[in-house]
Amino acid sequence: MTLPNGVIDPERAASLWDRYIREWQVADECGLNVMVNEHHSTATCMTSVAPLITAVLARVTSNARILLLGNPVANRPDPVRIAEEMALVDVLSHGRLDVGFVRGVPYEISATNTKPIGMTERMWEAIELITRAWATHDGPFNWEGEFFHHRQVNIWPRPYQQPTPPVWVTAVSPSSATRIADQDYRIATFLTGYEGARTVFQAYRDRQAEAGKPVPADDKFGYAALVYTGKTDAEGLDGARKLLWYLTSNKVATEFLYPPGYTPYPVRAAGLRAHSAVHDPALLADQGGHAKKDLALMSLEELIDRGIVFAGSPQTVSNQIEKFYSEVGGFGNLLLMGQAGHMEHDEAVRGLELFADQVVPAVNRLTDAATV
Repeated sequence: MTLPNGVIDPERAASLWDRYIREWQVADECGLNVMVNEHHSTATCMTSVAPLITAVLARVTSNARILLLGNPVANRPDPVRIAEEMALVDVLSHGRLDVGFVRGVPYEISATNTKPIGMTERMWEAIELITRAWATHDGPFNWEGEFFHHRQVNIWPRPYQQPTPPVWVTAVSPSSATRIADQDYRIATFLTGYEGARTVFQAYRDRQAEAGKPVPADDKFGYAALVYTGKTDAEGLDGARKLLWYLTSNKVATEFLYPPGYTPYPVRAAGLRAHSAVHDPALLADQGGHAKKDLALMSLEELIDRGIVFAGSPQTVSNQIEKFYSEVGGFGNLLLMGQAGHMEHDEAVRGLELFADQVVPAVNRLTDAATV
């Protein structure tokens, strides 16, 4: 958050972006889909404007679905502009775009100069306005909401996919999952392990059952993990150790972690106490105010045991994914993070190609063609 941008050489940044785009192209060539996320003032993520990158990918890939997960809509002042951006990318990709929405992480409140209070309500109003803008084709409409006001909404062009592109929303707690289920959107959770993913996915399923809806298909559920596939277990584990740079180097100062109003005050207080506890600095607080161990302090073996990392030979990775699938009640989308930190391009490509060639067929047999 506070690392000066003077430490990144513009020429080096351009070279890195050439590499990243090529790696997405490799994924497309291997038959994988691609995903883009967005962070701000964050040295561990080079994508600060994800809509621009998805527009590039729309033209340099041919077959892959392009998932933007996600648009931090609660941090942006104009949802109609987001609707326009996503509709245009959908047209450029000839209908290959999946649109994800996120509330935004707490440590980006200061970076985007937004209010932490009421972010969830602001996010849902923005999503409603965006999806209505996509699906309305009979002339301008007026929007007078709690957070947003538009006299005339009439986006051009409309999305390629009708009535809207597929919509995703992220969640890390069961309470967040219920509203996503109400809208029949796809749900994704990140690095939450067996227990976290199972409780979030089950809350979604329970909510749909309460509403009398059919049992949701696996493709409604997505899980993000660190993944590296090697020819042998030793090679896969060596690659995974390089991915851990993302966890160990993604440092955020305490003052950015718990902005007032972002979470209920008891949760914020518990988090601050846990974070500053001298007796156990490895404990942080989850959204329920309960202590949890910092991922950055876990060993690779512990991260694998918890379902946060999948790593090893193709057979080992397939077995790990199969176990995760069983433990969480099924899921249809693995959001694979296979490059981070000091991993070289050739190593990242080898991991992707091995995964696509030898893991995906096994996973598809298990999950009826789950997507990655």
